[in-house]
Amino acid sequence: MLPTSVVILDFGSQTTQLIARRCRELKVYSKIFPCSVSLETLKKENPAAIILSGGPASVHVSDSPSLPAGLFELGLPILGICYGAQSIAHQLGGHVKPSKKSEFGHAELDLQAHSKLFENLEHPDVWMSHGDQVDALPAGFETLASTSTCPHAAFMCESKKLYGVQFHPEVTHTKEGTKILSNFLFSIAKLKADYELSSFLEEEVERIKKQVGNAQVIMALSGGVDSSVAAKLIQNAIGDKLIPIYVNHGLHRLGELEEISELKPLVIDAKELFLGRLKGVTDPEQKRKAIGQTFIEVFEAESKKHPNAKFLGQGTLYPDVIESVSAHGGPSAVIKSHHNVGGLPERMHLKLVEPLRMLFKDEVRKLGRLLGLSEKWVARQPFPGPGLAIRILGEVTPERCEFLAKADLIVRQEISGPYWQYFAVLLPVKSVGVMGDARSYGETICVRCVESTDGMTADWAYLPRETLRKVSNRIINEVPGVSRVVYDISSKPPATIEWE
Repeated sequence: MLPTSVVILDFGSQTTQLIARRCRELKVYSKIFPCSVSLETLKKENPAAIILSGGPASVHVSDSPSLPAGLFELGLPILGICYGAQSIAHQLGGHVKPSKKSEFGHAELDLQAHSKLFENLEHPDVWMSHGDQVDALPAGFETLASTSTCPHAAFMCESKKLYGVQFHPEVTHTKEGTKILSNFLFSIAKLKADYELSSFLEEEVERIKKQVGNAQVIMALSGGVDSSVAAKLIQNAIGDKLIPIYVNHGLHRLGELEEISELKPLVIDAKELFLGRLKGVTDPEQKRKAIGQTFIEVFEAESKKHPNAKFLGQGTLYPDVIESVSAHGGPSAVIKSHHNVGGLPERMHLKLVEPLRMLFKDEVRKLGRLLGLSEKWVARQPFPGPGLAIRILGEVTPERCEFLAKADLIVRQEISGPYWQYFAVLLPVKSVGVMGDARSYGETICVRCVESTDGMTADWAYLPRETLRKVSNRIINEVPGVSRVVYDISSKPPATIEWE
């Protein structure tokens, strides 16, 4: 078993796993538990430090989640983030109230006291996302930093090694957030940087062996990074008991079927079934649920041909999980139901094997390289499991799929560079145009290109003017029926990377 160096208590933040991910980047092993975890369970983990996540609740509301009883008596270094910081202050006699002015976005810290937490900090630019704030500190605490609207943006009780920050050091928008976490882990908690992704790989192979036993696993293989890496990892654990299957749902990108043939999966043609289920459906949540349920039906029907197939393998990642459900039992909000998480039917005959469920995309790419997968598969651009269905706003039809696939191919051909993702979206908007001196009334294609490191936060990319010109010109000239091309300049948050 891997030693647990730091425990993260989840109060329902959308970025809880980012905290764990930053710790792993710093080579410190971490484990996430719901905030309702018992003190006995925490003691068994024998952590060297504890981090409290943010969350959507208010500590001054009667039914809000609270810290485990006896947590402070453990005598461990504790860092509270956002709601976690407010919980420390509230539980120890401080006061938390709604902010007069909410802070969502960048803020600049005014450092007021020396602390190991902010050692060697050069850029006090941080990311805020809160409606409440600490109004009065508990006895024995001092203010480390403030902002123009938040008097106690960071505070500590150095003798008890208790620290709180109202901002989010785990997100990339906080310029030196990783340095702040590093200071907590190494300067304050005295941890060692001794964790490697290879350790996760070894542990996961053993876990899959025990979970599956002598049964077979049907693998939902899409040809994307996630499912390819998951398939290879599961195969390392169970060998030829893995049955890779590609479902042709008719919602793929141009060239997808030809590329997936290299992996030699069983191919099931289910285009009519999927498109039939989507007929007349325009609500994004209904789309995702219909696709998720149809996938399961197809895989369960296929499993009957393999009597020993008891499991379904999926390339589910942590961003899929936290937008769909609370991964650790914390009180998090649902952003959207991913087809492979919140879109699954309640009753399934197959049990799930999801070895990547607690990882981010960049970690999955590193894992794929450790497993020996070729760069072609490891470096592929992300593509959602529901395919083009969630990039077509409004009803999904064969004609609209073909229409968007042509535009998307042009986007992929013309845009290059170290971008996280770039694709086309078909909007349910028509507009007037002029073509050949005549009036036209055509479709609108939106181009989306973002920069990111983990998919949890993202910024829209400043594409060269010439690139945008070529993309627009080619789409309007090569995809009949388009009269307007627009570019999406929204970041995540507040938007998501995908449109639905």
